[in-house]
Amino acid sequence: MSPCSRRGLYGLYAISNRGNMYTPAYFLTWTTYGTWLPGDSRGWVNRHRTHGEIIEPPNPKLQAAAKSRMAADQVMLDQQLRKTVHDAILETAGHFGWSIHALEVRSNHVHVIITAPEKSPGEVMRSLKAYSSRSLSSMDNRGRVKWWTRQGSKKILFTGKALAAAIQYVENQDTSWMKGF
Repeated sequence: MSPCSRRGLYGLYAISNRGNMYTPAYFLTWTTYGTWLPGDSRGWVNRHRTHGEIIEPPNPKLQAAAKSRMAADQVMLDQQLRKTVHDAILETAGHFGWSIHALEVRSNHVHVIITAPEKSPGEVMRSLKAYSSRSLSSMDNRGRVKWWTRQGSKKILFTGKALAAAIQYVENQDTSWMKGF
């Protein structure tokens, strides 16, 4: 019998065929501020949609309007800032007792696959972004307030197969920036 989905206190969870609770992993992705705007030519996700993550087609006018409303310059993480975010995420997960399965910090986005029992993917993402923002701000003497875009992608991985595929995706990202650390 395959696992079935149930709605519980913290969102969806899966029940195994033996009735034991399975804690799913979350595949979280978020971008740095200003680097992937609504209307982007790479496609974009309309945060006002309620069902799933539908990739919208490019819309240059919408992208220009979003860029004109930016409160600060876009954020591109250099090698040292990427390391800072990486370490802050590991520290945050350790503090809360969460398990990280894969983590990659890029110059303009972050991928993390994490298990955090009794927490929603949104709660986990907010915590990781907040703690990494504090770490970044402590290094930045320009007084930057916005490091990340609002929201992000929150996928729930209900099966071992989905978890393995997500880990493979993240691990196949270029990690050469970490060689000096």
